[in-house]
Amino acid sequence: MKYGRLNMVIAVVAIVAGVVVLSHVVPFPFLLDATAGDASVWRVPQTPGQRTIYLTFDDGPNPAATPKLLDLLQDEQVRATFFLIDRHVNEETAPLVRRMFAEGHSVAQHSGDRWLMLHSPRRLATELESAAGRIEQLTGSRPCPLFRPHAGWRSIPVLVTLRRTGYKLAGWSWFTWDWVGFRKRTGERVAKQVISHAAPGKIVVLHDGHHANPRPDRQYTIEAVRRIIPALRAEGYEFGSLCDALR
Repeated sequence: MKYGRLNMVIAVVAIVAGVVVLSHVVPFPFLLDATAGDASVWRVPQTPGQRTIYLTFDDGPNPAATPKLLDLLQDEQVRATFFLIDRHVNEETAPLVRRMFAEGHSVAQHSGDRWLMLHSPRRLATELESAAGRIEQLTGSRPCPLFRPHAGWRSIPVLVTLRRTGYKLAGWSWFTWDWVGFRKRTGERVAKQVISHAAPGKIVVLHDGHHANPRPDRQYTIEAVRRIIPALRAEGYEFGSLCDALR
């Protein structure tokens, strides 16, 4: 009897600990987001009959891939949202960011540091404002107040900071991402996954960059987008930018 109670206590503690961990790291809305109100966005509300989907790109700007992606979006007349890593924005890549603004895309902030969720609200607020100011200084335009933490890792301090500073946490919608299990990412596989799970208001997350490598090969992203846009248009979808939708 004694050991039975002990095992039950251990099981309850393990379940609670698991739920706490999942609340901080799962790539979909969970307990923390349920308490965050409108400070956390994983899908954009739609008006009746609206069929808008949101393409977003993380970890850029990437001088090797982002220009090709921008060319494709311009040819298709699609506006998207770019979540930039501050250290990847420099004198070489600033013209790419200026082009994003000039062509009507949304530009927001990203991070390559999962453990940023452990920073204090004051420190995180300072980092966000400093990065936004530096991007504005280099490009002439300021990112909109959206922030996407690396891999979706978040915490109460992160959500408190965003609420206090007028930012929103931008996540992404279920299965509309470019992770395809343990298989190699190809344009065809990523496009098939995104298209098959599309729904009005969904936020798609793809990568034109990498959190550590400033010049990764992202041809699969370009090929995926080349397939996604016409396929979803054929289903009656339009494409929107997050900053405009959530402003």
